[in-house]
Amino acid sequence: MTHGRQDSGAPPRDVDALAVARCDTLTGAPEAPRTPDAWLFARLVAAREVRGELPLLGLTRAQFDALGARHFVCAVTSEALHTHVMADASHAAFATAMHDFLVALAAPQAEPDDVRCLAAIVAHACLRPDHLWRDLGLRGRDDVTGMLERFFPEVVARNVEGLRWKKLLARELALASGATPGPAPGCPGCEDFGFCFPAGR
Repeated sequence: MTHGRQDSGAPPRDVDALAVARCDTLTGAPEAPRTPDAWLFARLVAAREVRGELPLLGLTRAQFDALGARHFVCAVTSEALHTHVMADASHAAFATAMHDFLVALAAPQAEPDDVRCLAAIVAHACLRPDHLWRDLGLRGRDDVTGMLERFFPEVVARNVEGLRWKKLLARELALASGATPGPAPGCPGCEDFGFCFPAGR
């Protein structure tokens, strides 16, 4: 899985450019003013929509429709948002626990429905095998940091060691539940797994 990166010798697949264009359509850019939250959610949705992966957002159809009504200037069909059933019960349990953990740390000024949607999206991204910013369809680590500062600032405050975000989230969730810290479910498939979790350490 390339997550938008081009494999050597493979034909170009500019899904990132498609996602950016779709993001502009959803937010009405450049004519309509874009709020930071509208851009964020449009980018998160577009990144999965252009890949045919809307169920991987982890949102219910009701959540998805309400999110679009709050932030987008055009409708996004939720017909493709069929129920995504995770075969791995431990992954499902992790996603639920991560969602609840993030909601509990939400910034008081953040819109509660946006918080719940974003918590679900981040939790489900932690199940996929890449850096969190790529799994979310964002432009880089700084985008993730800004998103967390806006919605979950306590998470950012805890990252005093400058850990990769997915590793930090998994660690903090484990500590909050009294478990031994370890990788998120998606971490073992990441190219930098050995860097984040060196053998024997």
